[in-house]
Amino acid sequence: MSAFGVQQVQQVIKFGLQPAVIIGSLWYFIANQDNPMAYPLVLIGVHLLLGIVEWRYPARPHWMKDAKTIVSNVLLVIILTIAIGAVGAFYGELLAPGLADLRQSMGADIWPHHWPIVVQILMVFFLSEFIWYWVHRAEHRWSIVWRVSGHGAHHSFKKLSALNFGLNHPLEFSFLVLPSALVELFFGVGGAAAAAAVLSVTQASIAHANIDLNTKVIGWVFTTNKYHLLHHSMVLEESNTNYGCSAIIWDRLFGTCSDVTVEEAGTGASEPTLWQKFIMPIKEPSDTAIAP
Repeated sequence: MSAFGVQQVQQVIKFGLQPAVIIGSLWYFIANQDNPMAYPLVLIGVHLLLGIVEWRYPARPHWMKDAKTIVSNVLLVIILTIAIGAVGAFYGELLAPGLADLRQSMGADIWPHHWPIVVQILMVFFLSEFIWYWVHRAEHRWSIVWRVSGHGAHHSFKKLSALNFGLNHPLEFSFLVLPSALVELFFGVGGAAAAAAVLSVTQASIAHANIDLNTKVIGWVFTTNKYHLLHHSMVLEESNTNYGCSAIIWDRLFGTCSDVTVEEAGTGASEPTLWQKFIMPIKEPSDTAIAP
């Protein structure tokens, strides 16, 4: 491919990839929402696409990972995604029946089910992200929440890619599921909740991707990777910004948005081993620089 051709492709990726992936994943899921395989197929498709683009056009070539690390991360994401799904099911089994009866008895079934599905999806998405913004900010504000959630493990990676969306400590599962679970349980959203979850996961994957993406227009509302990768900075002041993993609008409204390019990611100068990441809620590496 000529230099001009490469530049063209990179411009298409920069300005078109994020909106195309968002629209494509939502369109496919809505059209196939009765298929139990729709969610995993969207997840697989999004990561195959992002992985290929990261391999062919990495924004930071020094963040490229070897095949062994990629395979290890894929296996971890599969295991952790299944586990987080189980946590979500637990919330539903434990709380859904009682809250449904409470809504009915109080006449509080106010969710606009008759509104267009896309509007409902965006309502669930932004409301869930509003809750997550404060949960995530609390993780970085208070040491006890940082430790109990194991959030440091997610920040400990020095080289980031789209797969990092799902590389979280098991203790953090209940925190990650909580926002969307609360919206569903208190409002009885229904089908729009699953589609909003697809949008959140798609966005979180893009936000961790090692790809040069545009922030000019879409970045006013949705998180782009420039914003979220800065949140993964090993500099405390930079890490304490851009808490919205999928929606940056709450950071803009509450004054925590920063538009700076990250120089180095991680919790410190070195990346902990898998075991060290696992025990971070108990014992953090000596070079940890961003823990509250």
